[in-house]
Amino acid sequence: MFPIRTKNRKAISVVMTTLIILVASVVLGTGVVLYGTSLFQTGGQTQAISSQGIKMWVNATCTGSATNGCPANTVAWGAAAIRNSGDVLVSVNTIQIRGVIIPFNNWYVDTNSTHTSANFQAQFISTGTSTFGMMRQNAGTFGPLTCPAQLLSAGIPNEITINEAGTPDATGQPYSLTMLCLKQASGPIALSPGGQMIVYFNVPNSVIGPVDSGSQVTVNIAAGNVGGPASITVANS
Repeated sequence: MFPIRTKNRKAISVVMTTLIILVASVVLGTGVVLYGTSLFQTGGQTQAISSQGIKMWVNATCTGSATNGCPANTVAWGAAAIRNSGDVLVSVNTIQIRGVIIPFNNWYVDTNSTHTSANFQAQFISTGTSTFGMMRQNAGTFGPLTCPAQLLSAGIPNEITINEAGTPDATGQPYSLTMLCLKQASGPIALSPGGQMIVYFNVPNSVIGPVDSGSQVTVNIAAGNVGGPASITVANS
């Protein structure tokens, strides 16, 4: 008589199948839990920026003629305070005026927390423009310069030192005792959650002209897909 093996194999096969199904169920269940947890954590993090104090100025007396201290182009500048109001790191990469993106090397930025916290609520001022079309320095009027030394390139500074004169600072002083050290940017500005920056930016020639003084323009400030436009009245610098 041959031994009957078929039943034993079937019995073993049933046990193995049951074990495989059980293990697969545990693994699948664990994967679903982990995926759900990941979605919950990701969903709780948001990207957001807020902009305030946005200003725009144009030199209405300089119309392209290099006379009376005017540069040989139309001079327009803007300023803004920007805060990362979300939960994750963001990179501010767009300042757009009338559909024209302002190049990074036209941005002058201060991200120092001491400087930005003291001036974040300031009513930003125009200090006037030099013959190079640059925003003028004015901090020397109110005290010693505390910003790093400037590096000049073709007579144009890569940093602007500004005191927001006439605007109370965070300590209640009649003008800010904390100067802004606005350094020329070369790319997007990274801000951690809660981080702040103050930027002055030079608008390319012909985007805003002397005839725009008193009119409204759209300023769009964004970090990737977050941010949005604001309608700002152009003042005369």
